[in-house]
Amino acid sequence: MTHFAPQDRVLVSPRHLAGAGIDRLADAIGPLIHLFGWPSEHDPAAGRLTVTSPDGSLFVTFNSSHAHGRWWSITHHEPFWEARFTRQTPIEAIAAVTQALPQLLSDDRHLDRIPLTTSTLAEIADLNHWRPESSGTFISPDGHCHLKHAPAQEIPWRFRHHVYDGFDTHWDVSFTQDAPEQLVAQFFTHLATTAPVERTFGHVPHLVQDLDEALITRVRGAVANPHAHHAGAQLDRAMRRR
Repeated sequence: MTHFAPQDRVLVSPRHLAGAGIDRLADAIGPLIHLFGWPSEHDPAAGRLTVTSPDGSLFVTFNSSHAHGRWWSITHHEPFWEARFTRQTPIEAIAAVTQALPQLLSDDRHLDRIPLTTSTLAEIADLNHWRPESSGTFISPDGHCHLKHAPAQEIPWRFRHHVYDGFDTHWDVSFTQDAPEQLVAQFFTHLATTAPVERTFGHVPHLVQDLDEALITRVRGAVANPHAHHAGAQLDRAMRRR
């Protein structure tokens, strides 16, 4: 049993269990507006924000009132492709994709601050101990998150997640045909990494808060640097499970 107050700041790993992280939403939109100068339109009443590339070919939309929980979408025209992310998708992995979009348009400003992965999906999976189940399918070490690549389908890349089919642990990410595979790899890199993400404990999905597979440590009150403390706890857990 964990002993955290709802307002306590915590580090959570693996990332796919951590939920959206609603206090980090600006990470996915802010750099496009403030670093790259993409124009934006905001409708507070509808909970909708759209950011458009200067050439009008790319649109990033956040819509917290979407009927099917698809809070985030990235749409490209000529050729058309789309990426969709549902409500509980970890924001750090979404932000890794949105922040990389200017590089698709040959805008290399801030390249040193927003590196693009050069690894394949299989390499990312192997590095982070995701196991292959069948052709094009990888599963997280705890079995709760799946990546399926089906090249012949309209949606060739799909990430699906839930914890024992539990409430508020479901999320889904899809990339349609013609979406750059490097963006899929960018998302996967920042999802599968063992580095923890920071959350308010109350925003961690309820079923995850006492889940054996989730590692949750304090940000404040740690004896060492909070990330070093979390890494030590990860190592200790790995040694005990051998």
